Amino acid sequence: MASLVLGVSLLCHAALAATQAGAAAVEVQPSPGRFLFWTPAEQRFGYRNMERIFPTRVVSRGTAAVFELPRAKGELAVNFVHHGRPLDTATFMRDTNVEGLLVIDHGRVLLERYGPDLTANERWTSWSVAKSITSTLLGAAIQDGFIHSIEDPVTRYLPELSGSAYDTVTIRQLLTMTSGVRWSEDYRDPCSDVNQFAHLSEHPGHSILDYMAGLQREAPPGTRFVYKTGETDLIGLLVSRVTHKGLADYLSEKIWSRTGMARDAVWALDARGSELSGCCLSMTLEDFGRFGLFFMNGGRAGGQQVLPANWVSEATHWEVRGDTANLGYGFQWWIGVDQTYQALGIFGQALYFDPRHELLVVVLGAWPSASDKERFAERQAFFDAVGKAVSLASPARDFPTPSPLSLP
Repeated sequence: MASLVLGVSLLCHAALAATQAGAAAVEVQPSPGRFLFWTPAEQRFGYRNMERIFPTRVVSRGTAAVFELPRAKGELAVNFVHHGRPLDTATFMRDTNVEGLLVIDHGRVLLERYGPDLTANERWTSWSVAKSITSTLLGAAIQDGFIHSIEDPVTRYLPELSGSAYDTVTIRQLLTMTSGVRWSEDYRDPCSDVNQFAHLSEHPGHSILDYMAGLQREAPPGTRFVYKTGETDLIGLLVSRVTHKGLADYLSEKIWSRTGMARDAVWALDARGSELSGCCLSMTLEDFGRFGLFFMNGGRAGGQQVLPANWVSEATHWEVRGDTANLGYGFQWWIGVDQTYQALGIFGQALYFDPRHELLVVVLGAWPSASDKERFAERQAFFDAVGKAVSLASPARDFPTPSPLSLP
């Protein structure tokens, strides 16, 4: 274990030096080793071309017909005031570096726009939005009988963690990131756990399980929330272990091939050929929307219950206070105080759900930094404004048939 820690330490200091040396360079073809520190030009290329930079695995859409998203008449107008500034959709997109925006209400597209660096047929990467999808696959594994209960200890399925800080930690505590294990998710620090962990994924001789087993406990399990990408990787590894399938193949089987996706997705892999469970699942803007509709429909597709009947309500229940704004945390979902919930990714990615209005908003972005309080606040204000605009517009909208949430 000492050699593993030393090796990772050397890697993180090398990454810091490379970041400092390359700060002034303008690159278009990004370096995979610096993906948390890409320049704006690198972001614009990299986020829509992850398969040209990283090893990836295809999430096949299968041969089913594409589910064409129904569209309402006209485009939803969104106008709001934020910090004293009157804003509309176009201004919001410029302010917050949005490349893709999709608003779906009662199963119908009310608004769909693209920025200068994304088209309808191109994929964009998810960053940590993938965490919510990995959690959803765990729900599918429960429905399929591969996992008995989320109250099971993690070591029942990953015995390599026995004797580590993960002894007695349950699957529920992994899902809610309340394991009590010490971790740093500071994206700005090349030597933080999340960045050391990212470097591990590039070296086949280093085991992610070994790294996680070497962490120390700082609080009793179930008592403290600390956001940890590494724990989502444990969830993904657990799902792959019990299903005997890679996450990409299981996602294709359970969701992608059943919901009329427009394109195959691609999922980035680590050096051992396993999907990066906590990030880097790339799909089109509308396919993000199709996944959202599947989830809002309670995890049903093609007339079948893919997830446990109560999974969506449990997964989006406020389990613990999070560390972002006024949001709580569920099963890898961020939970609002007003029944809304979100899947969030760094650099400006979000899937926002308001079940009161059957409302889904997808935002794909390229923020200049991993997190940005001002852009985050403006995006939250936009979500609120969309909810109000939908409430005002709904009585006048023509909805001649029930909302088409039951995907093919």
